[in-house]
Amino acid sequence: MHPKLDKLLQRRAKMATEGNVDWAFGELMAFGSLLLEGTPVRLAGQDSRRGTFVQRHAVLHDYHTGAEWTPLMYLAADQAKFWVHDSLLSEYAALAFEYGYSVERPDALVLWEAQFGDFVNGAQIVIDEFISSAEQKWGQNSSVVLLLPHGYEGQGPDHSSARIERFLQLGAEDNMIVAQPSTPANHFHLLRRQAYQRPRLPLVVFTPKQLLRLRAATSQVEDFTTGTFRPVIGDEHIDAAKVDRVMLCSGRIYYDLLARRIKENDDRTALVRVEELYPLPAEEIAAELDRYGDAELLWVQDEPRNQGAWNYLYVNLPEAVPAVAQRGIRGVTRPESAAPSTGSGKVHAREQETLLDEAFTR
Repeated sequence: MHPKLDKLLQRRAKMATEGNVDWAFGELMAFGSLLLEGTPVRLAGQDSRRGTFVQRHAVLHDYHTGAEWTPLMYLAADQAKFWVHDSLLSEYAALAFEYGYSVERPDALVLWEAQFGDFVNGAQIVIDEFISSAEQKWGQNSSVVLLLPHGYEGQGPDHSSARIERFLQLGAEDNMIVAQPSTPANHFHLLRRQAYQRPRLPLVVFTPKQLLRLRAATSQVEDFTTGTFRPVIGDEHIDAAKVDRVMLCSGRIYYDLLARRIKENDDRTALVRVEELYPLPAEEIAAELDRYGDAELLWVQDEPRNQGAWNYLYVNLPEAVPAVAQRGIRGVTRPESAAPSTGSGKVHAREQETLLDEAFTR
């Protein structure tokens, strides 16, 4: 293999014993553990074998001969089958096929990955007509997983948003699961839960870009060998008695908020991560908020005010969580926008600073 990938595999071997497991390795461990337990895994997308962000490397190549090796196919003699394919450049055709495959193969974990989450709009017909409504219309069950890279990192309006708001608008009658895990271990447990969950439901996962290589967003070995998927992750690094403000958030922005809190030496602000957005984990959110008495409540997101999870939460949180109904909640967002994000990296950076300033201003 290429010398750079040889070093990558050495790092992964070290992660497996010493921790600091990154996103891509955590995901491959989810696949591998399922294969060893007899669950077939199928992944397809426009660049899924390598990974759009050069992170997965599920297939390795001999760079002299071009010969291929897929390690997850050779874990054990009696393991389940693993397929990983680079699909044609069509979201509509590719997602439609994987949806149909998942309907006919209920024992398998079937995943489709967008090259960037924004591109999922090329398959919107499949989402509207099948993924969100087929069970209600025809009693047709699917457990297809959509992996949609999402993250506001200054890459422009066509490389930032997987349109969280659209999926939350389609969520009703427990028809699917919409999640944005913030750690490799929680992603690992989410995928494993999906493989075994009955009744079967589609799963939409907003996966990261920046967090693929962010040291703060790694997990330890025991995070994989113990526990389950956590729909809400409370603040484990704060004295609840001192807290007078709670910021709820989801995904990438948690790490920006954490870095700002450390920089300002702020011990009065708690950060609570909502990892599952639909169905809303109301009991878990309520339990976390109860720790902080009558603290001010904020929802903080990267996305513009008319996008992301804010409008969905503004309507549903007060109905589901007594603390929110009593105290209200304030949204900290980018201003409303027709486009998902700015096209200028410099403007993006200024917007992000303004967002964090607003979140931490008392």
